[in-house]
Amino acid sequence: MKIIEVRNLHKRYPDHVAVDDVSFEVSDGEIFGILGPNGAGKTTSVECVAGLRTPDRGTVRVTGIDPQQDRDALRRVLGTQLQSAALPDKIKVWEAMDLYASFYPDPADWSELLERVGLGDKRGTHFGKLSGGQRQRLSVALALVGRPRVAVLDELTTGLDPQARRDTWELIEQVRDSGVTIVLVTHFMEEAERLCDRVALIDAGRVVATDSPAGLIAQVGGAQRLRFRPTGPFSDDLLLALPEVTEVARSGQQVVVTGTGDLASVVMLTLANHQIVPGDLRIEQATLDDAFLALTGRKLS
Repeated sequence: MKIIEVRNLHKRYPDHVAVDDVSFEVSDGEIFGILGPNGAGKTTSVECVAGLRTPDRGTVRVTGIDPQQDRDALRRVLGTQLQSAALPDKIKVWEAMDLYASFYPDPADWSELLERVGLGDKRGTHFGKLSGGQRQRLSVALALVGRPRVAVLDELTTGLDPQARRDTWELIEQVRDSGVTIVLVTHFMEEAERLCDRVALIDAGRVVATDSPAGLIAQVGGAQRLRFRPTGPFSDDLLLALPEVTEVARSGQQVVVTGTGDLASVVMLTLANHQIVPGDLRIEQATLDDAFLALTGRKLS
């Protein structure tokens, strides 16, 4: 079932076109990623979905609701955590939750919600005293207090340290497991690969591809790379003769072998047969960054 449908969305600002004919669909129960570099049009797109901006043309439907025509109905099904959102430093966690709960006719039990996001012991803490990770957890709780069917999370982990980022990823997965469909806006490749069922790659206001992370990576051929320092000399032709190998490159003492299939096994076996050990071996799989580069001609990050 399609819970969000966006068709030919277009939004122009005085100095540039932010969103240019963007279309995508989000299925009920999935984590749908909108992935692209800063300034690509990701936030403008989701602000149109959330009814916070009016598109110049195109259609948006959230559970069949037009965000521009029925904002009250939209508020009952859509929760948002936007990158630009901020709370006063002096407001306490419980005060923020109580305030947001007052906006809804049938809010969730915000005390229980704070426990779910790991902030039960911070209910009396001022917002300004929370760490970055705690602020993001509060943002998620505020987005969920209205019992939405869909939550829009915009650049949720920007500025967090690696541990806080991974903790937030676990929270996002828990929210999805509770039955909430999630639209996740990010420019972090690893985040999209870890969390998203499907991803729309956006560049310069346009959707360049939509697929699962694995499907997008497969579009670049599923290439793998082996990097190693051989213990002895050998000819590139030794490895280029293998059907799995597409390229052999050298940089100083390091050899980089690119290919597909069971690349690591066949290369290591061939080298072993010639009494060569691949030291400092690293195996690199194709990533969403590689897919973005192949589709747009430039790197994501």
